[in-house]
Amino acid sequence: MLEKMTDKTIVDIASENGSFKTLVTALKVADLVGALQEKGPFTMFAPTDAAFAKLPAGTLDALLNDPKKLASVLAYHVVSGRVMAADLIKGNGAKPATLNGAALDITVQSGRVYVNGAQATTADVAASNGIMHVMYGVVLPPTWN
Repeated sequence: MLEKMTDKTIVDIASENGSFKTLVTALKVADLVGALQEKGPFTMFAPTDAAFAKLPAGTLDALLNDPKKLASVLAYHVVSGRVMAADLIKGNGAKPATLNGAALDITVQSGRVYVNGAQATTADVAASNGIMHVMYGVVLPPTWN
């Protein structure tokens, strides 16, 4: 279980938690670490290592070898502002714009939040520059191919 912290950035929290090694590596390859350590606030739908492992074979390697495409995919996991789980539930059916420019599809089923069909498993992990929602899925932008 992640502890709620307010003195660490989203990147700090991901870096210190063993479940986000792939995400942290991807952020470094895409040169997004600095951007996500800025003041924000940001909301990141953060895929775990298990989420990245569910991608089709070869997808992660292809992304890691294409930093520009990888940056677009990672930016698709971030929205501006501090969006709490209660906001997501209240906005069931919302389509917030991401830093990638494309919109996410937020739905609520049986009290659980889904982002483009991927379930948010842990919500409202507080960071000094925003909020993280832990995802059990990597969401790919509609124009990622």
